[in-house]
Amino acid sequence: MRLFLITIISLLLNSNIFAQGCCSGGAGSPVAGGAATGVLEENQLEISLNHQYNKSNKFFVENRDTTGYFDSFNSNYLFLRADYGLSKKLTMSIATGYFLNKSQVNDPQLDALTISSKGISDLILFPRYDMYNKTKNGIRTEITLGIGLKIPLGSHIDSAETIPDVWDVSPPITQLTTGSQDLMFYTFFFREYQKQKLRIFVNSLYIKKGYNSLGVKFGDYSSIGIFASKTIYSNWGLVGQLKGEWIKEIDLGKVLEDDWDFFLWEDKQKNTGSKKLFFIPQISYSQNGITVFATSEIPLYQYLNGTQVGSQHQFTVGVNYRFLTKECEDLPLLK
Repeated sequence: MRLFLITIISLLLNSNIFAQGCCSGGAGSPVAGGAATGVLEENQLEISLNHQYNKSNKFFVENRDTTGYFDSFNSNYLFLRADYGLSKKLTMSIATGYFLNKSQVNDPQLDALTISSKGISDLILFPRYDMYNKTKNGIRTEITLGIGLKIPLGSHIDSAETIPDVWDVSPPITQLTTGSQDLMFYTFFFREYQKQKLRIFVNSLYIKKGYNSLGVKFGDYSSIGIFASKTIYSNWGLVGQLKGEWIKEIDLGKVLEDDWDFFLWEDKQKNTGSKKLFFIPQISYSQNGITVFATSEIPLYQYLNGTQVGSQHQFTVGVNYRFLTKECEDLPLLK
C-alpha cells in the first residue's frame, strides 16, 4: 500500500509547461507529472516516463478573456525521471525533459509563420530526505524535505523565421528552457488514517530562478497542492488535487539599461506573472511494481498580469516502474 500511494503522489505534482506570458515566455516549472515526493526503500529504483500535452487559445487580461497576439500555443513534452534509495531516509532523483514540439501558432492571414522548436530542455538533480515517519494508533505520518538544482541543457536564444525570409530570435514562449540555473525547494506531508482507508497529503514546491546569459531572471515559481486519495478494489486508485500556483514577473536586474534589449524586455515584463487555481483528477492502475496513470489539469481560476495566454487543456499519461536492485539478505539461522 505504501508503495502504491507514494507512486500515486509522485505522479501528481504537475506543473505548467506554459510560457510565463504570451510575449514574455519562460516555463513556470520544468517538472511534469513526476516530481520528487517521499523516499524510496534502500537500494530501490524507480523509473518514470510520462508524456504531457498542452494546448491553449485562451488569452487573459487579469481574469478577463481578451484577444491574443497569436492564435494558440501547444506543446508535447516527454519527462523522464529515475529515483534511487541511497538509504532508508535518503533518495536521489535525476530527471530531464524533451520537447517533441513547442509551438506558437500565428495567424497566416497576417503573413506570420508558426514558430516551433524541439529538443532537450533541462537536467534536474533532486535529493530528498525523510525527516519524520511514524505510525501510532492506526495513523501514519510522514514528512519529507527536498532541495534540487535545475541545469539548462537546451537553448534559450534560438532563432526562427517569423515572417517569410525574415529571421529573428524566437519568442521566449517557444524556447526550450529559460537558460538559468534554478534552485528547487520541496516539502511533503502525508497522513494516512488506516482504519478509514483515507489518505490526505500536502506538498509544496518553490523554484528560485537565476539569471540567464541575457541578464533576465524569469519569475520565481511557487505551488501548493492538497490531495485526497482512495483505493478502488485492489489495483485501481483515484486521487483528487487542488493546486494553487504563483509566478512572479520577470526581473531585468542584469540587463543594461542603455541596451536596446532592455526596452524590448521592459515591454514584455508587464505581461508576466500570474496566480492560478487548478483541480487535478487522476486515475491509475498498479500491479507488480508498475503503475500506469492518466491525469488532467483543469483551471478553476486564473489571474494574469498584462495580456497572456492562459491555461486551457493539459493531459498527462505515463508509467512508473519500481523494483529492488538488491535482494534482501536472509538472517542467519540461530543454532
